[in-house]
Amino acid sequence: MTRSKTLDIVYIAVFATIIAVCSWISIPTAIPFTMQTFGVFLTMGLLGGKRGTAAIIIYILLGLVGVPVFSGFKGGVGILLGLTGGYIIGFIFTGLIMWAFEGLYRKNKVFLPISMIIGLLVCYAFGTAWFMIAYAGSTGAIGLGSALMMCVVPYLLPDTAKIILATFLVNRLSKAIK
Repeated sequence: MTRSKTLDIVYIAVFATIIAVCSWISIPTAIPFTMQTFGVFLTMGLLGGKRGTAAIIIYILLGLVGVPVFSGFKGGVGILLGLTGGYIIGFIFTGLIMWAFEGLYRKNKVFLPISMIIGLLVCYAFGTAWFMIAYAGSTGAIGLGSALMMCVVPYLLPDTAKIILATFLVNRLSKAIK
């Protein structure tokens, strides 16, 4: 194996771990306030599309097989099928969107936070739709407005702060990672 491939594997493993540690930094609510999205933004911004998306997928697969990498030190298929599972799966879409913007934000730093915002909005959409289906199956139907008030609105300010922090750190650390 070449040195480059070995470094790729190490970076992917380290950043999957960073996402897990960020998920453990949590304020419990129906949809917990965590630093997971910050971990995803940082991972994608520093590793780039291919390695960053691989780290996100590894993180999710670890949780799927029961390693307690999700919020509240939880893991297993039940978490992914539960109320918050759509947001966790949505991280893959966030990664793919940031990957699509990668060429732009490598040339112009203004596109990095834009890619994070668009990726987050897609994650919100996927996660909220999933939440509504899971909620209906366990509790009863919930309207879109109610779901957005529970699952998105309370997170807008914290997620904005995470985007600002991740953008700052990516701009500061990207040379060290390369």
